[in-house]
Amino acid sequence: MTRHLLVVDDDAASCELLREIFAARGWQVSTATTPEAARLCFARQAFDLVISDINLEAEATGLDLLTDFRAHCPVILITGFGTLDAAVAALRDGAWDFISKPFKVEEVVAAVQSALSRKDEARKGDAPAAVPAVNPADASGLVGRSAAMVALYKEIARVAPTRSTVLVLGESGTGKELVARAIHRHSPRSGGPFIPVNCGALPEPLLEAELFGHVRGAFTSAVADRRGLWEEAHHGTLFLDEIGDLPLPMQVKLLRALQEGEVRRLGAARPQQVDVRVIAATNRALEAEVAAGRFREDLYYRLSTVTLHVPPLRQRRDDLPLLAEAFLRQAAQTVGRHLWFEPATLTVLAAYDFPGNVRELQSVIEYAALHARDDVIRPEDLPLRLQPVKPSGPDTPPAGSNPNPFADLPTLDELERRYLTYVLEAVSGHRTRAAEVLGVDRRTLYRMAERLGVKLTDDRGPDES
Repeated sequence: MTRHLLVVDDDAASCELLREIFAARGWQVSTATTPEAARLCFARQAFDLVISDINLEAEATGLDLLTDFRAHCPVILITGFGTLDAAVAALRDGAWDFISKPFKVEEVVAAVQSALSRKDEARKGDAPAAVPAVNPADASGLVGRSAAMVALYKEIARVAPTRSTVLVLGESGTGKELVARAIHRHSPRSGGPFIPVNCGALPEPLLEAELFGHVRGAFTSAVADRRGLWEEAHHGTLFLDEIGDLPLPMQVKLLRALQEGEVRRLGAARPQQVDVRVIAATNRALEAEVAAGRFREDLYYRLSTVTLHVPPLRQRRDDLPLLAEAFLRQAAQTVGRHLWFEPATLTVLAAYDFPGNVRELQSVIEYAALHARDDVIRPEDLPLRLQPVKPSGPDTPPAGSNPNPFADLPTLDELERRYLTYVLEAVSGHRTRAAEVLGVDRRTLYRMAERLGVKLTDDRGPDES
């Protein structure tokens, strides 16, 4: 059966590109560069699928065409401005998929094939339920237009309207709590509370009291009844950060609360029903923790109904300038000045690997804003570990004689050496803590220090004797 597709884009070159891509796969393709032309095409004949740019240089947009055509065939929207709000709006209004420019050919083709296959299933009576409507979008705090981030936006948009428990995975500093907050804001629970809990910050007895509350006399200092954070999150979202650090006894109680939808305050005779959606997050590999016996398998499967992966900054380098500019605007408000980057500064930032991810980038920009001599952020305003190493001595070439603009940038070993030194200083030489910050074990830390010529201090923390 021959498929007939309609491509809508105000850029004629983009229309022609998509026409060639689809025609090469045996599909018939019509194109339109205005909403009016698209509607005329649709009035003249039936189409199996419409693929349209969102931002058309006309009074109508791709979202308007989505409203016109979605009852007749699947609609895929493409945009050069991939944001969470755009993804939510597209999927909320019934788009089959949402793709960000510049796109990969195989990505577009796969989306079209998937939509056409599902249309065939719908003809047989196997159509899936429509995506539930969600609350209007607002600022999410998430920044990025890379393919990895657009994929994450789509996952957030799809899971937000549901009641499903969500497990957010990612390295430290990637923005897992921002993802959790975005899910909450775009959910039917957005009018309720969002309660974050750091499961690794409190010892087990205090954590249990914090989560589940207590009644008067439950323990020595319990002089009155107190609601726990689980109850505080009633009709809202409870965000359990660092869930991988939860002690095994607490894992049992958490599992029961999730399964039964009820909590029992410490010292209480009866449990009480609580309506809470749980989102958990960790930088640990929970499957490995399960295999090692440190995390309950049944709790893992209960938490990971939906699993979202937040990409590290090194896998979304295209987003670094956007993030840097966003953090610079925040820092400018703090220092009360209008700030901008010298181009060389962005080059230095792009060359650094940011093991601390987005959180480290934000810290770097704040540092630079506070140390800048004027309104321009220069490479020398950055922390020492990022600053280029400048050659010195009799062999130093005259200024301006080196045609290689990257000649002064530090080597990877030098960057690693600086960061290791920085981390060790930050944790006062505490080896176990340094290994945790770096995301490695103690043995790897020793090998890294030996390779980079960094001396580990003899001072040890209380757990390193």
